[in-house]
Amino acid sequence: MVDPDPGLFGPESVTWQLHSDPMMWIAGVRALYLQALHPRAVRGVMENSDFREDTWGRLMRTAGFVGTITYGTTEAAEKVGARVRKMHRMLKATDPVTGETYGVDEPALLLWVHCAEVDSYLQVQIRSGLPLTPAQADRYIDEHRSSARLVGLDPGGVPANTAELAAYFERVRPELAASPEASDVDAFLRRPPVHTLLVPARELLWRRVAALAYQSLPPYAHELYGRAAPPPGTVDRRLRATGTVLRRIPSRIRWQLPPGHIVKAMERLGPASRPTPSKLRDGAAILDGPGRAQR
Repeated sequence: MVDPDPGLFGPESVTWQLHSDPMMWIAGVRALYLQALHPRAVRGVMENSDFREDTWGRLMRTAGFVGTITYGTTEAAEKVGARVRKMHRMLKATDPVTGETYGVDEPALLLWVHCAEVDSYLQVQIRSGLPLTPAQADRYIDEHRSSARLVGLDPGGVPANTAELAAYFERVRPELAASPEASDVDAFLRRPPVHTLLVPARELLWRRVAALAYQSLPPYAHELYGRAAPPPGTVDRRLRATGTVLRRIPSRIRWQLPPGHIVKAMERLGPASRPTPSKLRDGAAILDGPGRAQR
């Protein structure tokens, strides 16, 4: 009998536990804010997508990609990665200053998007109270060299731990700026257009999500956007309070929301594969397992 396919990461990985947490939604919005500060990267998005008209669709597609590579089979992850690489190869953008036409699949741009996502997921989870040790944080970054490979990057050139990730951001900071496109993303995320009936929900819920995502950005991002944020300690308290509330929603309810990646993974691998922070507290998730990228 063939054992079920655990996918790229597997139930003992840090990724398996961390990506099941509801704070990932706030982390995803933080990633959009951070990614928009690279002028060439955000230009590629704005010239090749209907971001303003279909932001919700973009968020859901991103969530679907992350869910598939995290909890899907190896075959499913490879297929979705191939689709992303094919799409990126077809897309071009124009530098507004030099007039240069460039591909959105430039390794430097793919690396920026990857690192902004990994940093956002990790920072929001740690600051909101998820029990990650420094070794587990390093393991998480290392695991995601596998996802970097799926979008077309050489894993050997991708940060493998927190020190390398910090060094990467230090190197790339001179390239960052609040371009007109970044300002558009900022304005849109603060007040996205919705149906009239959904305006109260936007004011009550979304604005708080977007505000907290923005506040959790690093100080240099606040400087570039030109909007101050509360002191880091205040932001940490807000993140922990939000995490406490969201984590009280029973997982059997949260995981039933479409497209149900976690439920499908548990059906494939059995109840022992259930994501739980206790695996992080017990240290089980820092053991070597499926999905380690190789340098």
